[in-house]
Amino acid sequence: MTPAEPRTPASAIWEPARLGPLTLRNRIVKAATFEGVMPHGRVTDELVDFHAEVARGGAAMTTLAFCAVSPGGRVHRDTLVLDDRTGRGLRRLTEAVHDGGALAAAQIGHAGLVANQISNRTRALAPSTRISAPAMGLVKGATVRQLDQVARDFAAAARVAVGSGFDAVEVHLGHNYLLSSFMSPNLNRRTDFYGGSVAARSRFPRQVLERVRAAVGDSVAVTAKFNMADGVPRGLWLDQSLRIARLIQADGCVDALLLTGGSSLLNGMYYFRGEVPLSEFIAAQPKLVGLGLKAYGPHIFPTYPFEEAFFLPFARQFREALSIPLILSGGVNRLDTIRTALDEGFEFVGMARALLRDPYLPEKFRTQHVAEGMCIHCNKCMPTIYSGTRCVVREAIWETRGPAPRP
Repeated sequence: MTPAEPRTPASAIWEPARLGPLTLRNRIVKAATFEGVMPHGRVTDELVDFHAEVARGGAAMTTLAFCAVSPGGRVHRDTLVLDDRTGRGLRRLTEAVHDGGALAAAQIGHAGLVANQISNRTRALAPSTRISAPAMGLVKGATVRQLDQVARDFAAAARVAVGSGFDAVEVHLGHNYLLSSFMSPNLNRRTDFYGGSVAARSRFPRQVLERVRAAVGDSVAVTAKFNMADGVPRGLWLDQSLRIARLIQADGCVDALLLTGGSSLLNGMYYFRGEVPLSEFIAAQPKLVGLGLKAYGPHIFPTYPFEEAFFLPFARQFREALSIPLILSGGVNRLDTIRTALDEGFEFVGMARALLRDPYLPEKFRTQHVAEGMCIHCNKCMPTIYSGTRCVVREAIWETRGPAPRP
């Protein structure tokens, strides 16, 4: 397939679309954004309402983020662990999403070097031993026995997701979380069969995908959030990530790849772009952490100018090389961007910040001739992950005018 041979015409935005065994009502997926309303990992009314509103707003599928597969794989203590206890509570969420006409995906993963060991009160894991600022200390390289347990944890979490009514499972292979860090030449220095060559560094993530598919069967979709590039020196880049993506495609365990990039460990702004809300980040942290951010923040959060669909140039390389369905993400705010993506052969688009600003944007695209979302790419939503992820501009409008009417 070449870009001159489009697979999906732009006119198909609002037509039902297949994703593995699923039929989605259109081509817009709500990409995972950590919701920040799960104190001590509890399923709350706020979490249910967050995704129910996205469903009512017209997206075809909404993605619950981030569901850890074990206590040590949490980002911090206020992260869900996808086990039987939370699974029972999440049934309310999937039912609410289905009532809104959308499907529900659960993003499962292990935070690895991004897991806060102090907050979690348990050790994290990494491909190779190194110091990690998000982990608050030294993270040791995992043994083969530990990795086998992690793979079993992924399979168990996927089964819980299916039992909770989720229609899809998204495996997190991005942002230098554990599976992504195995793929990275910068972070994986192992000398066993999980390190070295591109094929070896991809072996563990691919084994996890195989375990997940075997656990859930063919009744639900399995997708992967996949890093195209780490955005750091000596990190994963297209020359190697394309080869890994071909191996994943050949394995036949996933129904689609959602393409992303960047590193929550070393370069978080790579997958946001736009302004850096450093003062808001500092204010949201404990005093000592805030002082560290004040000193080192400019190095941790480099500035990248926002561009509409900023990952599209990289994603085109994957569309050229692969036949598997692909989900374009990264700064999708405009209707013409969605049309372009479909014309170039991407099956779906993932939207995140645009739907924080206006969860009803897909329905407005469809019925009100709106051409562009209201997100201004200020990124001030980012620090709100500690108090309930939201658009502060939308919140201010609510305070002055009341909630915006539904379309």
